[in-house]
Amino acid sequence: MGGSPMSSGQPRVFVTRRIPDAGLALLRDAASVDLFDSGMPPDRDELLARVAGVDGLLCLLTDRVDDELLDAAGPSLRVVSNLAVGYDNIDLAACARRGIPVGNTPGVLTEATADLAFALLLAVARRLPESERFVREDRWVTWDPLLLLGREVSGQTLGIIGFGRIGREVARRARGFGMRVLYHSRSRAPEPVETELGATMVDLDTLLGTCDVVSVHVNLTPETRHLIDARALATMRPGSILINTSRGPVVDQAALADALRSGHLFGAGLDVTDPEPMRADDPLLALPNCLVLPHVASATDTTRARMAEKAARNVLAGLRGEPLPDAVPLPAV
Repeated sequence: MGGSPMSSGQPRVFVTRRIPDAGLALLRDAASVDLFDSGMPPDRDELLARVAGVDGLLCLLTDRVDDELLDAAGPSLRVVSNLAVGYDNIDLAACARRGIPVGNTPGVLTEATADLAFALLLAVARRLPESERFVREDRWVTWDPLLLLGREVSGQTLGIIGFGRIGREVARRARGFGMRVLYHSRSRAPEPVETELGATMVDLDTLLGTCDVVSVHVNLTPETRHLIDARALATMRPGSILINTSRGPVVDQAALADALRSGHLFGAGLDVTDPEPMRADDPLLALPNCLVLPHVASATDTTRARMAEKAARNVLAGLRGEPLPDAVPLPAV
């Protein structure tokens, strides 16, 4: 493991953004905390300067942790903790070469993310953003039997790509709407889980071509980048809906814009984009059938506090030379 055990002097920890007090309080009880006290991430030069000589780093998805940053931190760095479930911003091989453990925050945001995914599903299917704008723009003049017709959700077929914690919780919510659930994943879920959730594993093309709604819940890897590309979108059932709460680059956004513009897809709901933040002139934002949120799936006070606590506990364990409570598997070096 990189660095030496915690000494009698307080170790130094750099926190790259304002985070909930629940996490900061834990760190300040045991370490000297240098907080980048802003709602915006530090620029690259600031980040490289502030990590110099620190013992622990608590970072966010916006912070690229690579050889350059690890070299800037130097040999004192003992632990990197990401306040997120995903960790595609961290070069795991670079950390492994230096013996630096990496932590993340799984589990605590499962419910909030599943809630948000289903909220997107309902909002897109029932055209809620369009309806709300319709009222605000003073265009509502009478009840009209053909006004803003959406799609049924109850009794429809939901396809879930990635059947981990979050995907399974989305399936659980779908049961309340009487939805049929198909899923595609790297490995099959245990039979009791399939039975409980009423879920059936199928190949990706079958899922895309069968489902009324497709919800994406995979990690971003080289294999999943643009998993939902022009071919996949063309395979989707005409008039279906795409929901993405995983990572922006999993979806080819140019191809998605084409599929929405042509009417092949009824709509899309995105909590993640490529890049983040999305520019205001992005073609997707000009489409009334595309709902885009600013990566807020875990944005509840309870969930963010728990994430901050988990991230802090990973840092503290790393400083003590103990196994991280939520360690990311590192590649062999």
